[in-house]
Amino acid sequence: MRLTAELINNSLSYLNPLNERELDLRGHKIPSIENLGVAAKDHESIDFTDNDISVLANFPLSPRLQTLLCARNRIASLQPSLSKSLPSLNTLVLTQNNLSELADLDPLQGFMKLTHVSLLDNPVTSKEHYRYYVLWRNPRIRFLDFQKVKDAERNKAQELFGTFDQPTELAQSIIAVRSSKSFSAAAPTGDADGVAKGKGMKITETEKRRFEALVRKAKTLAEVQKLEKMFAEGKLPAEVMGDGDAMDET
Repeated sequence: MRLTAELINNSLSYLNPLNERELDLRGHKIPSIENLGVAAKDHESIDFTDNDISVLANFPLSPRLQTLLCARNRIASLQPSLSKSLPSLNTLVLTQNNLSELADLDPLQGFMKLTHVSLLDNPVTSKEHYRYYVLWRNPRIRFLDFQKVKDAERNKAQELFGTFDQPTELAQSIIAVRSSKSFSAAAPTGDADGVAKGKGMKITETEKRRFEALVRKAKTLAEVQKLEKMFAEGKLPAEVMGDGDAMDET
């Protein structure tokens, strides 16, 4: 079922036990987030539990929203700029979803007020250094998977991964990994550094392999972040869009 204005208007809105105005959108098999508009701006909490959302994205600017409940969906990626749309978010529940790579959690870095996060029952939780990586990305988190974060864990995270300006080799190797499912084009734009894809188009398997190769070959965090930014904006480097053997994919 699409998330339509009618569905939103007919959904229950109430004060939850935390005295937050909450919008109940549970259990509608919603495949993607759309049409939130004023609804997101008028609520402190939205409950998307038990839907079919695959990408956590497409929120309007919602400075009032503090709690996002998204357990039991199919979320496999987070929009890189999600934190810009949700600047006041402090609680994010992503229990029982499909996040699989540590690098899929990189967007958590942008949330300045995030203190409570649950990623239980996602494949990513079985990755080595999972908990430390999350805390490196966002040391403001105080409760991760319903367990209180200790200062020793934050210190260990910095020891393992360094700083954002000078990440360790371990950090850079993780950042370079991208789940193949995350490679689908975003909105079209274009400039001298990249070629835009058409709106709604998905990149080809060849383009995906070439882009992944570029990420793997990036020597610095800044290079990786530049590629991420281009991709999020719906652009691909010119060499990815080339024909035939335009670049080595190994």
